Amino acid sequence: QVQLVESGGGLVQPGGSLRLSCAASLSIFSIYRMGWYRQAPGKQRELVATITSGGSANYADSVKGRFTVSRDNANKMVYLQMNSLKPEDTAVYYCNAQYVTEYWGKGTLVTVSS
Repeated sequence: QVQLVESGGGLVQPGGSLRLSCAASLSIFSIYRMGWYRQAPGKQRELVATITSGGSANYADSVKGRFTVSRDNANKMVYLQMNSLKPEDTAVYYCNAQYVTEYWGKGTLVTVSS
């Protein structure tokens, strides 16, 4: 059974940083496009960042220059480094894996507040 398990969420002050991690139990992790999505209260889930099997990253305009996605194929991990956090970044962050089939984690809550 495929599992994506996120960790690293929490409460942080505006301007602070957090690093999210996603551990994937995918048999061939390296072929998957991995991504981070988020859903704020009362809003639809939206793309934050993706990273291809080859390491090419793509970001939502709202996080460009502040967030960095990376992956460790040997350890089947994907990360999201979030800097200069803003209150509008508050959301549940979900890990996503896509290759023919799509998988989702259960999410980790990030709250940006003073």
